[in-house]
Amino acid sequence: MSTITQEEINTFHKIDRVLYKFLVLSLWRDPAESLQVMALWIWLERVGFGFIIKRMVSLPLTIINDLAIEAGTCLAVINNNLPFVSSNNLDIPLLQSLLEKDISLQFFLENQLKAIQGMSRAMNEVCMKALSDIMQFAINYKMSQSLPQPHNVSPPPQSNKNQQIAAEDKTMFVTFSKGYPVLEGQLRNFFQNLYGDCIESLHMQEVLTPNQQSLFARMIFRSPSTIETILNGRHSVKFSIQGRHVWARKFVPKRPRSLFAAS
Repeated sequence: MSTITQEEINTFHKIDRVLYKFLVLSLWRDPAESLQVMALWIWLERVGFGFIIKRMVSLPLTIINDLAIEAGTCLAVINNNLPFVSSNNLDIPLLQSLLEKDISLQFFLENQLKAIQGMSRAMNEVCMKALSDIMQFAINYKMSQSLPQPHNVSPPPQSNKNQQIAAEDKTMFVTFSKGYPVLEGQLRNFFQNLYGDCIESLHMQEVLTPNQQSLFARMIFRSPSTIETILNGRHSVKFSIQGRHVWARKFVPKRPRSLFAAS
């Protein structure tokens, strides 16, 4: 009986490898934590929630990052690190939207043992075999880039690249719950009523028909200090606009994906 080679394992789990690279090399998320996130998603696939990972790789990086944040909340429930668990699926709106099937934090609470066992198998059968080389590369690269970069050098004002960086520094990414639409005017008025004339531009997700709902938006503020005021030291915040939940966090720009060659 022939032995399966590492190349064959990598090829079989190509989509898993692509998504993990997005997490640790494009979004710069923690490699070990992202391995747990991958194990969670693989377990959900195995228990009948559909081809989650295949759907994710076609999404914008900002959405993938928010899905990873929601996965972290699910992991906190599984590991008993969340003091209060709601049965409301609005706590994990993007995962709910992706699955198109009812799921809430209560599901993970009621299936803690199954999740731990299933994730352990996914970790051993997939993550450690097909993703460990990417994890090690990400750790080594992160260590090599750990020295702080100088920020006190004023760039030439005519540089388009530096203008883009400035725009990213004052941009927030906002997500909405599927089935609970928030209109552009409602979003704009909400933030301007709270923080004054602070919005430079607002870009809702484009939809094909008037009946479709935008699930996310980008807000560019006039000053980065507005984002600091909104977040107040937190990674993300939740608002309620006319009874509909809205999540906001700092925009994560798309980074080059060529640090680790695809295989």
